Amino acid sequence: QVQLVESGGDLVQAGGSLRLSCAASGRTFSNYAMGWFRRAPGKEREFVAAISQSGDDTTYADSVKGRFTISRDNAKKTVYLQMNSLNPEDTDVYYCAATLHLSTTQAIRYNDWGQGTQITVSS
Repeated sequence: QVQLVESGGDLVQAGGSLRLSCAASGRTFSNYAMGWFRRAPGKEREFVAAISQSGDDTTYADSVKGRFTISRDNAKKTVYLQMNSLNPEDTDVYYCAATLHLSTTQAIRYNDWGQGTQITVSS
């Protein structure tokens, strides 16, 4: 099991940028593929981005491709989500998640989740 704590959520104007961080503790971080998901109240959890254990492979939802970048620093046990060109539709609670499986877009394959961090984009 790995413990995850997100940070970096904030209120930002449309067109702005934010960087989310997810710090991990517990078992060997480099064994885990990592993902970012988001969910607005009353909605289904939505895949945002994923990164492989080594960081060599990344996957993005079509809605964020070209605007968001996922990265990781295994020495710091941290995964990041750089978010550019934000728009009001990006308003959500963002969660990071960890899986011992290969990097995946499927939330059900992630075993450990953080508490989430709120992003609000004003128009």
